[in-house]
Amino acid sequence: MKLNADLAGTRLTTYQTRINWRETTNYAASIQDNNPKYFNDREKQGLVSHPMFPVSVTWPILSHLDKFIENKDFPGEVLLTQVHYSEHLILHRLVRPGDELFITGILKGVLPHRAGTHAIICLEAKDSDGLPVFTEYVGAMLRGVSCGKGGQSGEIPLIPENSNTEDLIWASDIHIDSLRPYMYDGCSNIEFPIHTSPKFAEAVGLPGIILQGTATLAYAVRELVNNEADKDPERILEIACKFTGMVLPGTDIKVCCTGKTIHQDHTDIFFEVLNGEQKKAIRAGYVKIKGGKNGQ
Repeated sequence: MKLNADLAGTRLTTYQTRINWRETTNYAASIQDNNPKYFNDREKQGLVSHPMFPVSVTWPILSHLDKFIENKDFPGEVLLTQVHYSEHLILHRLVRPGDELFITGILKGVLPHRAGTHAIICLEAKDSDGLPVFTEYVGAMLRGVSCGKGGQSGEIPLIPENSNTEDLIWASDIHIDSLRPYMYDGCSNIEFPIHTSPKFAEAVGLPGIILQGTATLAYAVRELVNNEADKDPERILEIACKFTGMVLPGTDIKVCCTGKTIHQDHTDIFFEVLNGEQKKAIRAGYVKIKGGKNGQ
């Protein structure tokens, strides 16, 4: 199976949606994050969403990509081979209940990889005033799909590398209960049967249902907000990682902070997440936090 590298630069049809408070509160509840900023609607400033909430906003696009790609030559069958490989969220501000969002997209890169093709889609969300809310770079690994030398449309932002020599700064253990994939499915509206159907999961060679990768990442972000951002999610400016392993319900994960670099106006935090077998479920984890040597 082959994907033409010339498809890099293909546009996606604009998607429009209005966010309500049930969506934002349910998302935070799905990963057991009880930060009052997500729930206490008595505060004058109102609610904000969890920093990972954008992944649920863009799911209707990514789950029906063949309907949004504005190119009739795009081979829809390659989408059957995809797995979520990389994530990079740039948060211009947190999504709030009541936001009306307009999301445009472009197939940013079609890059060769030893496992197939790394396809990167850029999704940009703006509010009704035309102001940016978030930019998401979603990387899908198309297993067994070739793309020749590949192609790219414009720049794809790089993630800072962890130059710290310490192996571990701090760690948090989190138990993933047996119902968590179902809770995340129902509260995020991110649905795929490998997470909720044992029969389907086993049919595609998995040992059973697995936790959603974005749920694992959201748990990590929860710990990073609490430990590195003074429990203020509005300080989170960027989130990035690569998904490299499975998390089985009924097991524990370990969020490991592996590095910290303090700049003048922001701080780079590096992390990884280990699954119950002590293998990396998430590697190359990165969060950019507002506030550095000059304070917040």
